[in-house]
Amino acid sequence: MHARGGDEDPLDRTRYPIDEWALRETWYSADDLGVTETLFAVGNGYLGMRGNPEEGRETHAHGTFVNGFHETWQIRHAEEAFGFARTGQTIVNAPDVKTIKLYVDDEPLLLSVADLEEYERTLDYRDGVLRRSLIWRTAAGKRVRVESRRMTSLEHRHLAVMTFDVTMLDGDAPVAISSQLLNRQDGLDEYATQSLGAGVDGNATFDPRKASALTERVLVPQSHWAGDRRMVLSWRCKNSRMTLAVGVDHTIETENTYEELTHAEDDLAKKVYRVRAEQGKPIRITKVAAYHSSRGVPTRELVDRCRRTLDRVREDGVEECFASQRRHMERFWETSDVVVAGHPAVQQAIRWNLLQVAHASLRVETAGIAAKGVSGSGYEGHYFWDSEIYVLPFLTYTSPWVARGALRFRHQMLPAARRRARELSQTGALFPWRTISGEEASAYYAAGTAQYHINADIAFALCKYVNATGDEDFMVREGIEILVETARMWEDLGFWLGRDDPKFHIHGVTGPDEYNTVVNNNLFTNVMARDNLRQAAWWCRRVREQRPDAYERLVRHLELEEAEIAEWARCAENMYIPYDEGLKVHPQDQHFLEREVWDLAATPMEKRPLLLHYHPLVIYRFQVIKQADVIAALFLHGDEFTLEDKRADFEYYDPITTGDSTLSAVVQAIVAAEVGYADLALRYFYAGLYVDLANLHGNASDGVHVASTGGVWSALVYGFAGMRDYDGDLTFDPRLPVTWTSIEFPLQYRGSRLRVLLERERITFTLVEGDPVPLAVRGTSYEVSAGEPVVVPLADQGPVITRTLGSMPLIGSSEEHHMVYTAGVPDPDRRKKAAAARNGSA
Repeated sequence: MHARGGDEDPLDRTRYPIDEWALRETWYSADDLGVTETLFAVGNGYLGMRGNPEEGRETHAHGTFVNGFHETWQIRHAEEAFGFARTGQTIVNAPDVKTIKLYVDDEPLLLSVADLEEYERTLDYRDGVLRRSLIWRTAAGKRVRVESRRMTSLEHRHLAVMTFDVTMLDGDAPVAISSQLLNRQDGLDEYATQSLGAGVDGNATFDPRKASALTERVLVPQSHWAGDRRMVLSWRCKNSRMTLAVGVDHTIETENTYEELTHAEDDLAKKVYRVRAEQGKPIRITKVAAYHSSRGVPTRELVDRCRRTLDRVREDGVEECFASQRRHMERFWETSDVVVAGHPAVQQAIRWNLLQVAHASLRVETAGIAAKGVSGSGYEGHYFWDSEIYVLPFLTYTSPWVARGALRFRHQMLPAARRRARELSQTGALFPWRTISGEEASAYYAAGTAQYHINADIAFALCKYVNATGDEDFMVREGIEILVETARMWEDLGFWLGRDDPKFHIHGVTGPDEYNTVVNNNLFTNVMARDNLRQAAWWCRRVREQRPDAYERLVRHLELEEAEIAEWARCAENMYIPYDEGLKVHPQDQHFLEREVWDLAATPMEKRPLLLHYHPLVIYRFQVIKQADVIAALFLHGDEFTLEDKRADFEYYDPITTGDSTLSAVVQAIVAAEVGYADLALRYFYAGLYVDLANLHGNASDGVHVASTGGVWSALVYGFAGMRDYDGDLTFDPRLPVTWTSIEFPLQYRGSRLRVLLERERITFTLVEGDPVPLAVRGTSYEVSAGEPVVVPLADQGPVITRTLGSMPLIGSSEEHHMVYTAGVPDPDRRKKAAAARNGSA
């Protein structure tokens, strides 16, 4: 039995000691390389590096990724149809600069076979730097200390910095250090153990969550050059025509005598140091790399950019790079940290998740936030709705300038979204379900293109950002164009049905739940579309009244008509929202309740997730849910449902939700807390918290589940602290877990900074800087001003229901911490009554 850290802690604490400010690994294992390469990855949103060992072997999948740098390929459909996505997009595993090979007495350091007296690898949350320290006893009995640092800079988004220190502890020896810049062609070489088609159990099988294998040469060499200290290589993608240049500077510091060799060719450049190492005299290699990419800029210009980046580092010094990194991370934690007192294991995991959002987003700037960030090739590096619904809320309240950049990226996609709408015979704009370039890249339309809710998700995130920050200037200049074009799409897509009281219906769409596709009146879609239409009408009227000049420009630019605005409002107010009077629940879609219920309790673990073991048609025939769908609507637009509605819907849908998607647990935690399932809420929170750290879904090797990491913040702030922000109004209705004593976190709101401290019997708001902030706690209004904090007593922490629901894998409480299921199905008595009601009997 392994030591654990308390709570619902699934980590082996003999290997990963509890440390609230770091993830530390105290012994090396080759059994889970893919997972640890993800856990110890570093990134800044633009550039990411997996946690591969410096020696370059052994490895699951080498990985260096540049956000948005991708190759295209023709999608070949078994049966073609008009409007199918034609061009696939896959993130390119960029040329790798991590490799620094070490030889002592001509013996290579290979961790898998090395005699290691000491070993520790640490991802330090305080500065985002990956460090490793080990003592290696060679076959000749000589002990060697090896220490390294690795980071991707937040100060200089194109920069990665590494140091590599070698010291002979016993005797002298010839030492060779080979530092390389290597194009491995998508990360595969003779040392990689990855199977591109591997499923969750490691066997060769279909898994749509993995990236497609690019079987042909992707990067076409353009130039190579090497001098005494610097090497620069460049490439062009064969099909996408994107360009990339990578430059590397080296320095050596040592009192030992040495010689150096430099070599460069199309796909490889290396600096080799041959050192006559004496006992106790350290050798330090400093390696600084610059990556610059473009959609079409000639590589010679990118080479010049690399040189300028490297020149700045020469002037400032490498240690200043590490110092500036710490300063940036200090600012990040000051505005982002969530503190759960008395639970160090939970605290460690929370901060790891929040750090992953930073790694995926802080310097994205002109790019999007991919589902895996820059930590892996999973989902082919595509952008989904994940960023708008799961990541942008966190960024909006902690790093609003980053959220603004992500929304500007969506605005830049509008031309492609307009073209896609035309292709699908719609007006307005239709954003792609999955993309890098802005073009739709989802080959399976039923679970891809049909997810029209992406339009409303983007509009939702836009309005949340503007309401929370007060950045109406952004809305007027760019955001409202998104609202207008998405509203036009909804008005065109839906139709009126009914004579006496016609309702606006939306047919032939797929909601967030990909186990139920191309349905009529998906509740999530209709609720989100309704808000999209309302917001578009409201903002157009507001701009017309308050910024008439801007409104006139909008009218001319978009050929906007007053009748359109009125029709959007009419469609919103008459949107069809399905409701079953017999079951007293909201059907997930118009015909969902007519299907047979899947018996999840009788489905063996080896058949999960369902999408890897059952044909889609089998799944589509049943009431079974991949991820929270109705439940997500109850959270995002909870002001449109009563507490009784939410509880009834949660009790119906939770038992038939598999949680096969990592997007599910955090949302279920939020709604479970709100409706009173306190214990279940905490268990769902842990299931989200450890998605990657404990590899709960078996695919952490493909990269970080960035949406889930952002959702951890939402589960803490929206779930347990009970914050809601409908139309930008802050309200709180806390649900502190019974085993926790407090949660403390900062918020940025309309230019002001707050600190919120939730304890068992009170919630305290402190204004750190800025103007007073209005808010409400359980219906009572307050204003938080400079001076005395506002302390609000809490009589209780909300309703508590002890009855157990749930069927998705959660972290159990057994000593071995196996994942367990608490099986359940919708109440059969409720079903019988509903059937009788439909048949006209009592």
